[in-house]
Amino acid sequence: MNKEQELKNIVKERYSKIAEQGKVENASSCCGATTPSNKVYNIMMDDYSETSGYVADADLGLGCGLPTQFAQIKKGDTVVDLGSGAGNDCFVARNETGNEGKVIGIDFTPIMIQKARINAEKLGFNNVEFREGDIDAMPLSDAIADVIVSNCVLNLVPNKEKVFKDIYRVLKPGGHFSISDIVLVGELPASLLKDAEMYAGCVAGAIQKSQYLKLIENNGFKAVKIQKEKTIVIPDDILEKYLSKNEIQAFKESKTGIFSITVYAEKEGIPQEKLN
Repeated sequence: MNKEQELKNIVKERYSKIAEQGKVENASSCCGATTPSNKVYNIMMDDYSETSGYVADADLGLGCGLPTQFAQIKKGDTVVDLGSGAGNDCFVARNETGNEGKVIGIDFTPIMIQKARINAEKLGFNNVEFREGDIDAMPLSDAIADVIVSNCVLNLVPNKEKVFKDIYRVLKPGGHFSISDIVLVGELPASLLKDAEMYAGCVAGAIQKSQYLKLIENNGFKAVKIQKEKTIVIPDDILEKYLSKNEIQAFKESKTGIFSITVYAEKEGIPQEKLN
């Protein structure tokens, strides 16, 4: 088995378990994958509770931003959510696109797909569907999405360039994305980088901020901009599981930063409605 598939299997296994955990446990750990902190409630996620379309049963506390808030979704749009989990971002997007639009969530964890479908059925949303598949090879046709969103998921994919190439393929000409994700500035300690929990916890799989933005530009996107940025602080009682006290101190004194960014970019071309 190659390294890329091995990492995907780690994430799939852990997120199958995370799907059964509560929001509080997930929010007080690193994306639900690490031992929860006793000292803070919310490490990465932003508060959705005041967002129109929010569905509490679909919020597993696994995000690191509010990409739908920045996604400029219009009535009638087709929206794709990468790593849709139990469906929360899809339901928020559906509130924006309305009955005349369509929302498709993609996730490679079967239990997440099952949870999301149950939530959609309870809500009676006939224009929201969930498909099982990898986000670096989406089970979607070319040029079908007006908008793509994702919340703290691309950092979990070993080959991020493949994801951006597939996003470009699936977007319509003139379409755009708004993605919240974890990025780094500086190098993480080796003990964090090699740990499977920290990989599934959205930290060890993150890449440098400059590299992340360059990947977007190199794959043909334009108008790239950061819509929001916030610092992620991992509490000591989580770091202690991976680092010695001296290593924790050195980590804090280093110039390494862990950030959540929400990034916007557009696919080149003229939207169909402007051609008509």
